[in-house]
Amino acid sequence: MANARALDKRRKSVRNIKKITRTMELIATARFKKAMDRAMASTEYTRRITQVVTDLANSGTEVKHPLLEGRDSTENAALVVLSANRGLCGGYNGNVVRTGQQRLDELKDTYANVKLVVSGKRGLANFKFRGIEVHEGYLHFEDKPAFDEVEPIANEFLADFISGKLDRLDVAYTKFISSAKQQAVVETLLPLGSLDDDDSEDTGGANNDYEFMPSAESILEEVVPASFRVKLFKCFLDAAVSEQIARMVAMKNATENAEDMIKNLSMTYNRARQAQITNEIMEIIGGVEALNN
Repeated sequence: MANARALDKRRKSVRNIKKITRTMELIATARFKKAMDRAMASTEYTRRITQVVTDLANSGTEVKHPLLEGRDSTENAALVVLSANRGLCGGYNGNVVRTGQQRLDELKDTYANVKLVVSGKRGLANFKFRGIEVHEGYLHFEDKPAFDEVEPIANEFLADFISGKLDRLDVAYTKFISSAKQQAVVETLLPLGSLDDDDSEDTGGANNDYEFMPSAESILEEVVPASFRVKLFKCFLDAAVSEQIARMVAMKNATENAEDMIKNLSMTYNRARQAQITNEIMEIIGGVEALNN
């Protein structure tokens, strides 16, 4: 039978851990609600502008934009992996890293040069542990990614793609489908002509007729790059809300496990304490009998 004092000490330690996990669960819940509001607020705009660009790419119009045109070149590709700066969120980081590595291997089989860009300390550490070179990393994105923070990254990719330094851009992230479902996915964001948005509504595709004012060139020059920036920003928003959900679930499970452990330790402690008291009583009885003899 274990020592009662050691069991009590261990039970107190588990109670302290339970307080920490419960607090982290509450914090993650509050952050999740705020992150979900931001993600949901941008969903409709992202869906509509993506649908417009997709329709334009399939409309057969004579006006072209370099972001909509496919590339036959297989020289340069880039993969962006969105992970978290912190752990304690279940399999969130591991899932997105594994998904990103699978696409990375596929790109290396096709493209001569593949640039790997990783956001988040956990993703950087994971790829370093696997011996995979990361060409660029970002550590400043937390649970509230701002468009002003994502826009410079998007503009850099746009400039490289238009100048011919980049032929394809993929993004691996955890897509927020609902509060009960998040999935690690990889999407091709450049060229935009290859974009396939499952959330977009069917508006007729190539059968739509467009009238451009003042000109198709000026409108496409604004709409097409804006679509890419918004789509990349939406990936960061989805990753942020998915991270908080994963952490909330992980901490909830940890709290429940701590409660079960406390119950088991309490039962074991009570048995140990009862045995200890019984032994003390027997020793007293034995001492009294010895004095009487």
